[in-house]
Amino acid sequence: MAADVQARDVPARKVIESIQRQLDDLQTMTVAQLQVQYRVVFGHDATSRNKPHLIRKIGYRLQEKAGGSLSVRAKERIGELIGTVPIHHAVPSASRDGGSGRLPPGTLLQREHGGKVHQVQVGEFDFEYEGVRYASLSAVARKITGTHWNGRRFFNLTADKKKESA
Repeated sequence: MAADVQARDVPARKVIESIQRQLDDLQTMTVAQLQVQYRVVFGHDATSRNKPHLIRKIGYRLQEKAGGSLSVRAKERIGELIGTVPIHHAVPSASRDGGSGRLPPGTLLQREHGGKVHQVQVGEFDFEYEGVRYASLSAVARKITGTHWNGRRFFNLTADKKKESA
């Protein structure tokens, strides 16, 4: 019986060793080589030139091809559950809120931008804007402006350094 189990484990071990060699090889590749490998495993060009990002993406895909992906049902269930999980994020830095670094849940933030007044409700672990929950004020500011912003700065929650030194 034990010999049967060991015999069945040999192909699995060989697959694991092969994947490990491929993952090790990724570490030694240049960005140009990684982009070629990306095209091989994904079937289209990489948009990134970030070496660690390419290594992670390719490595994940190689492992996924060898071991399989999540089932369709599992992916559907994740989609169902994702909206029910509270989003936890780092506590914002101290500002006009008395130095605690945390805006009290229920606080309503307003900012005019693009001729429209935008309102954000502070939750316990997230921020709600137009019925959608965001993990950070920066994500809300990005949604409003279409560009990256420091959320606390966008909503005028940071202390003005020039005023502090005066």
